[in-house]
Amino acid sequence: MSNTKVLPLLEPEAPAAEAPCCPPLAERPFTAEEAERTAKMFKALGDPVRLRLFSLVASHEGGEACVCDISDVGVSQPTVSHHLKKLREAGLLTSERRGTWVYYKVAPSVVAAMGQMLALPRAGA
Repeated sequence: MSNTKVLPLLEPEAPAAEAPCCPPLAERPFTAEEAERTAKMFKALGDPVRLRLFSLVASHEGGEACVCDISDVGVSQPTVSHHLKKLREAGLLTSERRGTWVYYKVAPSVVAAMGQMLALPRAGA
């Protein structure tokens, strides 16, 4: 007689839908929550190393980059990991582990929402 037990398989959780960061600036004033969420994104991009890492991922072929391809930004590997974590926490990057490497992608819906937020109506339009 076997002592094994069959365990149920769990379905992977569906990723949470990415909420747009905020309304366009000219539409209405931000709520406190929208301002907090938006400030977190801009704060993440306000660091030169993070902005460079974000740019490296965004401009990488195929729109995603292995950490092994973007870690040469003049700081140590643990510092690169810290900055990538901050960009993920701000909702600007997503990541996926493949074997021993982590691949990063720009979160397109969040970046598009940020672009729309910054777009001001043209005069006379």
